[in-house]
Amino acid sequence: MLQEMGVRVWLPQSAAEIAIKNIAIPSIKSRITAPFDAETGTNLARVGGDSVVPAELDAPALLQAVTSCQACQLCSGRGAPVFGRPGLPQPADWLVLGEPPDEDEERSGVAFAGQAGQLLDNMLRALKLRRSAGGAAESVKQAYLTNVVKCRPAVVRIPQPQELLACEPFLQREITLVKPKVILAMGRFAAQALLQGGQPELATQPLGKLRGQTYQYLGVPVIVTYHPSYLLRTQADKARAWLDLCRARAIVMGAASGAARGPEH
Repeated sequence: MLQEMGVRVWLPQSAAEIAIKNIAIPSIKSRITAPFDAETGTNLARVGGDSVVPAELDAPALLQAVTSCQACQLCSGRGAPVFGRPGLPQPADWLVLGEPPDEDEERSGVAFAGQAGQLLDNMLRALKLRRSAGGAAESVKQAYLTNVVKCRPAVVRIPQPQELLACEPFLQREITLVKPKVILAMGRFAAQALLQGGQPELATQPLGKLRGQTYQYLGVPVIVTYHPSYLLRTQADKARAWLDLCRARAIVMGAASGAARGPEH
């Protein structure tokens, strides 16, 4: 299983399964108030007091809203927004959140493209998952991939906090449509976007210090780990990233087990 990732430092399959069983899901460290209810989507997502993403938007309308968005300076000079394949978002147990789009992602129009995307695909395959592709495929075996912001800046730079906030309503609507059991935040900006609203001091911490805990965003557990592009440069941290994925899978398995048991009386 782990050989599919193309690395030697991954745990063997038997050890990985043991690790999953032995992971105790930790208590939630961060609670963030959402502009709208992720379950019902009854209110409006807002930025700076102005409604920008009506909560009733379906996937095609959401894509159109992203395409025409001018809420921040990232839209200036963008080639095309990075949103997803036709028919997305759709329900999936995993939502994988990435960094601001790079050139490969802007060219393809999808998150996690190029070599980083190939590595992530191998990581998902080791978990018996694949990225969502639209259509009527079984959603529980898919992971929905998206980015923390949808536009690649004309000049390569890090996004500003207000730009992360400007794109947050789109992410919130994606979460409502996908209904994930876990969010995997890959990279510092992905973690910052999810944590800055509730506990800003966490958003400034190095990513390594945010690992190993479970946070929460819109009522969904959040696991923080390294971005695939970082793992391509830092092979030694792939083993740590694998443990993060095991933790995320333990959460999904726990949620599935609880749903199978039904409500307690």
